[in-house]
Parts: sequence; C-alpha cells; structure tokens
Amino acid sequence: MFHKQTMIGRGQMGFYSLEDLVPQDHLLRHIDQYVDFDFIYDLVVDKYSLEHGRPSLDPVMLIKIPIIQYLFGIQSMRQTIKEIEVNMAYRWFLGLDFQDDVPHFTTFGKNYSRRFKDTDLFEQIFYHILDQAFAAKLVEPKLIYLDGTHIKAHANRNKFVNQEVAVEALIYQESLEKEIDEVRAKVEKKPFKKSEEKIVKNNKVSTTDSDSGWFHKGEHKEVFAYSAQVACDTNGWVLGYTADRGNLHDSRTFFDLYAKLIQKFPEIDTVVADAGYKTPAIAKKLIDDGRTGLFPYTRPRGKKGLFRKQDYSYDYLSNTYICPNGKQLIYKTTRRDGYQEYRTTKTNCITCPLLTQCTLSQTKQKTVFRHIWQLYLDKIEQNRLTTWGKVTYNRRKETIERLFGTAKEHHNLRYTHENGRDKMHMKLGLTFACLNMKKMAKIMANRDRGRAFISHFQMIFKVMNYQKAQFA
Repeated sequence: MFHKQTMIGRGQMGFYSLEDLVPQDHLLRHIDQYVDFDFIYDLVVDKYSLEHGRPSLDPVMLIKIPIIQYLFGIQSMRQTIKEIEVNMAYRWFLGLDFQDDVPHFTTFGKNYSRRFKDTDLFEQIFYHILDQAFAAKLVEPKLIYLDGTHIKAHANRNKFVNQEVAVEALIYQESLEKEIDEVRAKVEKKPFKKSEEKIVKNNKVSTTDSDSGWFHKGEHKEVFAYSAQVACDTNGWVLGYTADRGNLHDSRTFFDLYAKLIQKFPEIDTVVADAGYKTPAIAKKLIDDGRTGLFPYTRPRGKKGLFRKQDYSYDYLSNTYICPNGKQLIYKTTRRDGYQEYRTTKTNCITCPLLTQCTLSQTKQKTVFRHIWQLYLDKIEQNRLTTWGKVTYNRRKETIERLFGTAKEHHNLRYTHENGRDKMHMKLGLTFACLNMKKMAKIMANRDRGRAFISHFQMIFKVMNYQKAQFA
C-alpha cells in the first residue's frame, strides 16, 4: 500500500543517553572495551606543563580524533570534526556529551606542530597497541610477510625542479668493499682506491613536498609518492613499517624495516618477500642472521633469441662458467659493484656454431656476470622449490596483499593530504594501529560471544541433568 512519510518525527522529544543511542555491536564499543588507551598519558606527560598554562584538551581524546579519521576513512580533519558533531557513536567514543563543543579542526594540527613534531609518539602508539594484541596471544611473529606499497603524495606532479641529488651509500657498502678487496687479492689484483667523490644523479624534486620521490612503475601514472615498507605475520597483524621516498627501490628500504623488526621480535625465523627484495645482499643478511628467506621465481632477463644466464652452468671448484657448447668462461675481474666478470676466449667463440645464439658482441666474446654473494641467493632459491615454500608464498595474497587492499580501499591509504615524511610516518602509524585495533576488537568480541554461547549451553545441560536426577 502506498505510504508517504511525514516529517513530524523531527520535533520529537524524549529522554535519552549516549549509551542508548550507540548500538551494542558498534565497532567503537568493541575497541573501547578491548583496547586500553591509558598508555597515551605516560607517552605525552613530558610534553605538557604540569603547573602553568590553561587546562589542556585530554591527550587521549586528542589522539582518538585522528584515530576516528583513519579508522573510518574520513578524508580530512575538517570533515572528521563535522562528522563528530553529528555522530553519537563518535561523541561517545571521545567522552563528549550532547552539549560539549567539539574541538576545532585545527586543534590536532597545532598540537602536532607544538608538541608531537620530531618525536616517535605515533610509532610508540602503534607498538603499544600491537603489544596488547601480543599479550592476548593473537600475534605469531615467527614467520613474517614483507612488502612495499606506494602512496601518492600531496604534491602537484607539474611543480618540480631538476636537481643533482647525492646517491645514498648502501647500508652494506663497507662490508661489500671489504669482500671485493679480499676476492681481488686472491687473484693478485690491486684493491680499488677509495673514491671520495659522491655519486650524484639528476632527480625531479617536488617544490610542494620535497620529501616525496618521483614514482613511475608499469602502467602507473608518473606522480610524486612515498614508499611504505610494511611487515605482517601469518594472521595479518601489522608488525612494523617505515616511510621513504617513492623513488627508492625496495631492496634499499628493506634494511631499515628489517632492523626494527628483529629488534622488536628476535624470534622471527622466516621472511617472505616478493621479487623486489630478491638480491644477493638481502639473501646474505638473512643467512648470516640464521633466518630463512623465501622469494618468488623471477623470469630470466636478456634479449630474445639469445641464451639466458641459466644456460651457462657454474663450476664451483674451478670458478668458471661452462657455455652450452662446452667451453669455459674464465674469471677476469671483480667490479666495484661486486659483480665478477667471466669471459670466454675469442678463438673459442669465433668458430662456435652457437655464436649467434650466444652474443651479439663485436669482439665475438661472451661475458657472464656473477655477484660475489650469489651463493647466498642460490641457497635461498632452493626454499621456493619445496612444498612448504610454495604453500607459504601463496599466502601473501591472504596476508600482506589483503592488508594493503583494506588500507587503501577503506582507510584512505591511496594518497595523503599531508606534506613531509614525518607526517607520512604519522599517517602510517595511526592507520596500521587502527587496522590492528579493529582486528583485535572483532576477534576478542567474537571470542567472548563464543564463550558466552558455550556457557549458556553448559548451564542448560546442568539444569537438564539436575531435573533428570530429580525424576530418577
């Protein structure tokens, strides 16, 4: 039957409390029940004066405001404050009543600039919440999944300057150079002279956000972006993160996150990562630390129609390569980047029937390169061939990749409205803290419901057994 809604209900009056208006199964109720935010007072106590000035806004409420923003994927702080003004669940979570004024949208930004800037407050908040999940025995950090994702910076792609930027030295550069000198000394070659000149390259630097980096990959549009390196366990709990420029390769940014992870979780046994981390240096680091690495298969590179590197077999005893025609490629030298050159003789190649499939070199000689740490990579490569390796690596889509999808789709991690690496680091910390607390609240609520359900049936069985005994 046709019905038309009247608007008389707009003027309805009644006696209600915030407790009545917030549903019992609301996410914020579960978070408030299972996540303890009191640790924030201890983290910020030294950033406030205990004797002078006006009474401050409650620090926990101040931090909860951006938590609401990132938890529900609200685009800006201004919009977040507007939502808090009319959303009873948000008011209840912050401890505000019907008449309380909501803080101005600039309040958090001012407090960040005056109190929290250049501190690790938000990273500490992330780890405190993670510790609560760990205390509840929900986190299993022995096997971790590690990956990077790019986040579009708040910077116009057309506003930049071209600058010569010094290339940062590799974190393992010193140990690499030492081993190169040892290898060269064995074949009676002089060590390389230490170069004091810094390597520079021409980069696009944003005039809006100079901390971001020019990013272009595959079909992606060229933009200024940040690179977030993230690790999670087998159940999808975020264990750590870092924020870097978008033009840094994953193999460079790996070491900062890895150092954080093993300091926080020394029990880590296995690291699973994609092809961007499959380098000799990372393989060596994992094996030297007594840990297992798991990387995917990577397609061989090279020109189509020519033999690939795996077509040349390496002889460990003689330190030579054997070509498909059975000829030796002899070691010649070791370069500054750690790659060794193996080259055949011109007389062997010039009469070889496979020459056109081997090389297009004008010198009619084939050269193969091998890193001095290639043996470490070869050892780790065996892990992916096992049944365990195949099953474990396939779980990336259920762990780290799902985590990125959730963060970008529901928590606004595709881009940032903030400028600067510090604020990007804050955004990552609060976003991943929200993901962890949401996960913990749901698991704990389901666990309690399950216990209540079991207790209810246990009580029913007790009553039935009692009644049965009475009639017996």
